[in-house]
Amino acid sequence: MFGGDTLYELRCSLQLAETEREGGFSPHISPFTAVNDLGHLLGRAGFNTLTVDTDEIQVNYPGMFELMEDLKGMGESNCSWNRKALLHRDTMLAAAAVYREMYRNEDGSIPATFQIYHMIGWKYHDSQARPAERGSATVSFGELAKLNDVMSHGKK
Repeated sequence: MFGGDTLYELRCSLQLAETEREGGFSPHISPFTAVNDLGHLLGRAGFNTLTVDTDEIQVNYPGMFELMEDLKGMGESNCSWNRKALLHRDTMLAAAAVYREMYRNEDGSIPATFQIYHMIGWKYHDSQARPAERGSATVSFGELAKLNDVMSHGKK
């Protein structure tokens, strides 16, 4: 799933342009979740062995409108109920200019950052072995370092 910092370049550009041209802004990109919310959600669903990992991928586009066309094709246009119905043409052009000015790559393309969350949750079952109680170990991790010495003496 996409994470909270996904498309921050596009969101900032739209907010700056809309604030300048229309005196305020409304969300034009679907809201994304924060990583700690995923952990809480998995925990509330009964998962007790959780892993949430984050990847960040940057994709370069010729311009903002090509990016928006791809987002539309991905089904990632804004799904908020309380959003403004339209965005004026001059605001869109201003947003494209802001995007290019603030984030442009050396080759003239613009970056779009996608933060991707990977989640794994596990529920224990009665048929599974349980982890040992904390402090019940009979061997210290420090003694494991000596294992190499024992193994090398056995080979001689």
